[in-house]
Amino acid sequence: MPSRPPVRIALAGLGAFGDQHLEALTGLADAELAEVVAVVDPHRERAERAADTHGVPFAGADLAEVLDRDTIDAVILCTPTPVHAEQALAVLAAGKHVQVEIPLATSWADAQRVADAHRDTGLIAMVGHTRRFNPSHRWIRARVAAGRLRLQHLEVQTHFLRRRNVNARGEPRSWTYHLLWHHAAHTVDLLRYQTGEPIVAAGVMQGPPHPELGIAMDLSVQLRTAGGTLCTLSLSFNDDGPLGSVFRYIGDTGTYVARYDELSTGHGERVELGSAETGVALQDREFVAAIHAGRRPEADLSAVLPSYRILAELEEQLGQAAMSTAPHRLEGSPT
Repeated sequence: MPSRPPVRIALAGLGAFGDQHLEALTGLADAELAEVVAVVDPHRERAERAADTHGVPFAGADLAEVLDRDTIDAVILCTPTPVHAEQALAVLAAGKHVQVEIPLATSWADAQRVADAHRDTGLIAMVGHTRRFNPSHRWIRARVAAGRLRLQHLEVQTHFLRRRNVNARGEPRSWTYHLLWHHAAHTVDLLRYQTGEPIVAAGVMQGPPHPELGIAMDLSVQLRTAGGTLCTLSLSFNDDGPLGSVFRYIGDTGTYVARYDELSTGHGERVELGSAETGVALQDREFVAAIHAGRRPEADLSAVLPSYRILAELEEQLGQAAMSTAPHRLEGSPT
């Protein structure tokens, strides 16, 4: 039996990723480590269905409905990206631990606001950088830490076909997804996590904006760490092919290809990872364990904050390029 009572959690946002968290938390509830006591979604009927399915005692349509409840210890935010920062601030102000799904914010100023609000609270504040928890990436991390692999180049393809404003389940979205602040955030933070080094150089180029969505549908990002490890990141919402992210780790003693919770060698040989849990399940397990132990979790807000500074610098580069009145021509290129 656990030495402490289960952590009582409110889950806000029941889209595709919220459902993954709800399933992951069921396993923690079975082990009496955590208990989902409230679910919140703007579509109240969706919250009520989830509550009925999973035996959750309260279903609401507004986060404010749960923040003043003394029966709730922590909140997991799987809500639309544009409200992450403000909702994280509200959760901390209510004296609750918070895990906010990626991204923490869509500006450096907002990320700093949340960090400042959290600094002296004594509360747990964790950001959902799931790549830190996928068994495939953790296997690479352990190999690097043991000195058995030195990363030379991390090559990542994050490709989807999303020319309409819908979510992963094909449902209409009320907000617009963003390649830089969401998908690039995963890889920027992963590079820092795997190498243990700061990113000292970063560059970005983007394709033309979508006429209706108003966002660039293709991005190319280049990064370099202090120790010289390179990262080449290709992002697209235009790819009509295998969807998702593929991570190719090129090292001095081998090449490995990660696809979320699976890993193979560069020759396609499967690597046994020794974990049956998904990255989301391990992420939620860490959040709950940190609350029980009163310690900082992996993907603590302070640990991931420098990644958001890099994203802001990349966004600034894109803004400067957009303001240019003439295309930049490389020296020696034909006229």
